[in-house]
Amino acid sequence: MRRAYRSQLGLAFFGLTPKYRNILFTQIHDLVYHGGGGFKHTEVYNMPTWMRIFHINKINEFNKKQDEEYKKATGQTTNSPTIQRPNINPSSTYNF
Repeated sequence: MRRAYRSQLGLAFFGLTPKYRNILFTQIHDLVYHGGGGFKHTEVYNMPTWMRIFHINKINEFNKKQDEEYKKATGQTTNSPTIQRPNINPSSTYNF
C-alpha cells in the first residue's frame, strides 16, 4: 500500500501560491509596460525581488515628479477648494 505524504504548507508540491503569482505577474506587467521598453518579460521574471521592487519604486518616483511638474507648469494646484467656472453671464448665453 502506497502512502501519500502531504506538506505542512498545504500544497503537495513546491510552487508559487495563487496570491504570490498575482503579485509577481503584476510586477512583471508594470515593469514591462511602464518601463519604457527597457525590460523584457524573461529579464523581469528572473530578476530578484528586491531589484523588481527597486525599479518599480523608481518609476513611481519619476511619474510623481513628472505629474508635479506638469501641474506646476499648467498652474494647477493639488488642493484647490474652489472650482474654476467660465466667466459667462447666463443672460448673454442665447442671443435672440
